[in-house]
Amino acid sequence: MSFSSQLWWAIGMGLYVLAVLFGTLIPYRAMVARGMEPIRAVYYNRKIVHMLAGGVGSLAVPLVFTDPWWPLIAGLLFTLFTLLAHRLGLRMYWFQTPDNTNDVKFALMWGLSVSGLWWLLGDPWLAILPALYMAFGDGVTGIARNALVRRRSKSPIGNLFMLIVCVPLGWVIGGQADPSIPWWGVASAVVATWIERYEFGPIDDNVLITVAASAVLLLGSVAGRIG
Repeated sequence: MSFSSQLWWAIGMGLYVLAVLFGTLIPYRAMVARGMEPIRAVYYNRKIVHMLAGGVGSLAVPLVFTDPWWPLIAGLLFTLFTLLAHRLGLRMYWFQTPDNTNDVKFALMWGLSVSGLWWLLGDPWLAILPALYMAFGDGVTGIARNALVRRRSKSPIGNLFMLIVCVPLGWVIGGQADPSIPWWGVASAVVATWIERYEFGPIDDNVLITVAASAVLLLGSVAGRIG
């Protein structure tokens, strides 16, 4: 794919992500109008952003890009965009919170994990797997906890939903790798699900999920197929 066509795809995806970020103001207002606590609406919206921006964006990467520089640049630009929103008093209150910058870390880890794994493994599909865990897996986890526990928590019920989402992703995408490593894909899903429950100061679950899952996939690419 030519440079110009990839540039247009990057611009289009950037506009799509911006549309998701600002479009989630609509469900936020609807949820609050129905009597939901604003902070719960924020957490629902954050997971919507995870899935529609991070998840759909991840799936598009292997389809429209042939160079890992593009996801890196995109991730860094959105890291800067979300960080400046916090720092300049322009916080997007319908999905950003004043007490943490986890949305900034999401954008940063998305760009670093996708581009880094692509460079190391040479496989764009394997490269997006940790980002899919962070986007869809952690997204479903947060929605389940918000709906069932009704507050931000690390309840294991969320991890059950995350495991249900992530294991098939790991199996299918790991199985399509060359060499095929479906069981390492499953292992990366299990590790990502387990470690999502933890946070260590500024090191949140976005960092832990992508780093841990990436480490398992790198190990699997070296060790080879199990079974």
